[in-house]
Amino acid sequence: MMIIFPIIYIFAFVLALSDVVNGKKDGFLIFLIFGLSIYTTVLSITFMLGFKSMIVYLQSFKEIFIVLILGMSIWNLKTKIKLHVIDYLILAFFGYTLLYVLLPIGEQGFIPRFLAFKTLSFFVLVYACGRLFKPKEIYLSKYFHYILLLSIAAAVVMLTEIIGNQHLQASTGYADYNFYLFNFEPSGNYGLTWTFESEGGYKRFASFFANPLEFASATIVAISVLAALYTNDKYKIKLDSFGYISLSATLACIIFAFSRSAFISYFILLYVYSLITKRKLITNTIHICGVIVVLYIIYLFTKEQDQNDGIQMVIINTLNFSNPSSVGHLVEWIQGALAIIANPLGLGLGSSGRIGGSLGENIGGENQFIIIGVQAGVIALLLYLIIYILLIKNGLKWFYRLNGKEKKICLVITLIKVGLIIPALTSETESSSYISYLTWFFSGLFVSIISTKVAVSESKSNIIDGEHFQ
Repeated sequence: MMIIFPIIYIFAFVLALSDVVNGKKDGFLIFLIFGLSIYTTVLSITFMLGFKSMIVYLQSFKEIFIVLILGMSIWNLKTKIKLHVIDYLILAFFGYTLLYVLLPIGEQGFIPRFLAFKTLSFFVLVYACGRLFKPKEIYLSKYFHYILLLSIAAAVVMLTEIIGNQHLQASTGYADYNFYLFNFEPSGNYGLTWTFESEGGYKRFASFFANPLEFASATIVAISVLAALYTNDKYKIKLDSFGYISLSATLACIIFAFSRSAFISYFILLYVYSLITKRKLITNTIHICGVIVVLYIIYLFTKEQDQNDGIQMVIINTLNFSNPSSVGHLVEWIQGALAIIANPLGLGLGSSGRIGGSLGENIGGENQFIIIGVQAGVIALLLYLIIYILLIKNGLKWFYRLNGKEKKICLVITLIKVGLIIPALTSETESSSYISYLTWFFSGLFVSIISTKVAVSESKSNIIDGEHFQ
């Protein structure tokens, strides 16, 4: 039965490659959506079935696509690109972190440094793919529907996990694969990793994603896509049957992934959406819910604590940072911050994050921003933060100026970036190919849109000035 996942993965690759070869460049999104979402599950099943030699080829599919699309886009480029400030910053980030590969910085050898660089900076090439696309080249509505269809499928798989009270990963060879590839020993009460469970004995499910944190972040992407797809140019949202099913699926997924950071982000995202689109009903509803939550928390702290009440203990221990997960995050943050202060130019690639963890030298590895700072120092961290902030700032600025497909792209990238802020504080979001590739592709597409608008505006201004001078 598990063989279905590798079959879907290979079929998605072949179908997407066929589209690209036939001139439909946007076809590679089929693989990004349906292939990368099951990436870790496919590799672990492949390992479990005894096809270890196939893993390296299956891993390379995503890089093959990015290099192919980027090469095609550059080859067919007919007009000079006017670079945006975000383009310069991203190129600077890529070039700066590349120096940490080429120069013998840190304790790791060239190969570990290169692998860490790929995890840290490969998003720049994905961004470049989107940057060289034009909105008319992509059938946006189709791929947005595919992302929502994926969230529904994830919810269905998750429900089977809940009904059987069994993680899917317990049947995919997940633990053995992680030990073989990343040297991660099985941990937790379920023989997977601690991230698959929460305080109070509650299981955290991941559906067919790599882990519950990636599952929760993927749900943030899905709800952002849902909001963008069903919001028209007049800021009205009209859900059809598919939309309601998708909304229900995302809510179920975010609950049973049991990620506190993503759960909070889910409602922050909805709140930001209500402010952007001036949906007072949603805004006021969230205000009322917020008041109720605050009153409930006050009630929990004032009532006698019941050690048998798992939910109560999870909430209280989360807020006072006394539960193991929160303490772990806090310790990692402090260690990472101290490492950055002591080494402002960084400890070198591979000293933090997933690669650092596999080498047993992970410092501050539970925060995307700290992971960058520990490895490549303050300069790289500032570049990444400025890029992140500018994408949100420009999204808010251009949302009211764009229309149709362009407005939807603007809204989706703004919501995704807002929604992933808190998850990025507690995990290495760039290590998830599905999250990173989709997010940065749409980021590049968004910057392509606004750069074109700015260039056209400047051209008109120059013509008017010229006529006025004559």
